[in-house]
Amino acid sequence: MTVFHRNEKRGELPASLRGGVIAVGNFDGVHRGHQAVLGRALEIAADQGIPSLVLTFEPHPRTVFRPEQPVFRLTPAPLKAKLLEALGFNAVLEYPFDRDFANRSPDEFIHSIILDWIDARHVVTGFDFHFGKGREGGPAYLLAAGGRYGFGAHLLDAFRDEGTYVVSSSRIRDLIAEGDVAQAAGLLGYRYTVEAEVIHGKKLGRTLGFPTANMALPPEVALRPGIYAVRFRTAGNTLHDGVASFGHRPTVDSNGEALLETMLFDFDGDLYGQVCSVSFFGFLRPELKFDGLDPLVAQMNGDVAEARALLSGVQPLGPLDGMLTFA
Repeated sequence: MTVFHRNEKRGELPASLRGGVIAVGNFDGVHRGHQAVLGRALEIAADQGIPSLVLTFEPHPRTVFRPEQPVFRLTPAPLKAKLLEALGFNAVLEYPFDRDFANRSPDEFIHSIILDWIDARHVVTGFDFHFGKGREGGPAYLLAAGGRYGFGAHLLDAFRDEGTYVVSSSRIRDLIAEGDVAQAAGLLGYRYTVEAEVIHGKKLGRTLGFPTANMALPPEVALRPGIYAVRFRTAGNTLHDGVASFGHRPTVDSNGEALLETMLFDFDGDLYGQVCSVSFFGFLRPELKFDGLDPLVAQMNGDVAEARALLSGVQPLGPLDGMLTFA
């Protein structure tokens, strides 16, 4: 799958990608609600034998308008593209979002992007998608534009979970901030996953018999500090169960930066410098301060046993989960 980063110096889309179906939205998380929109786009593309594309925006619009409060991204652009490829799309179009773009009129958005650049035959989006200056373009505007300019406009209602609650990115962010990665997975359709480079730490875990792969996550990541049962994917594409600690290590280094430290089960190798991923299966306990290293080691042994037990019987939640954490 191709990822296109639109800017003024780049040419038009290849002819092979023009005249297709475009799903439009931020799609942060590519959660089950998004998957309903994306699935409809894929169905139309398959029925008509035309390309399937996703139009999304980078950086997240909320981060542009409130840079002092950057959005906690469930799926940064590379992970989002990976998920969209797994769903079966031919290309992802990442359009640069800035204040100048936000001030375009809805009609300019339709003409410059949907018609001139993409030449879309169908546009699929969620019921709450708005575009153009002051969010003036909404569902009614998109439907009317489709009638005027000859493209199909398809709007999907809010997707609700088994409890009839709307599935949304903000709801999932709140669950992850609470440490409820299991319920978040139910709404995502896969286990919440982060990607980062493995960096050097103080290597205290190695001296205690618990060597870890350390990652520094972006500061806006609102994961609850604590201990988690996880599955780790190396840059070499091998999977390993493990137990991870996220936080400030109050027993040994309470003033340090927050790190994600993962002990991989049954693994012995060098991961430094590799971009790896960690998928969260369950919250085991909060971060605690122990009275010395001996009780810390005893608790860590218990954490390992609990994580092994939790991970021993897990099954894929669906195709995306299978791709991320099982294949």
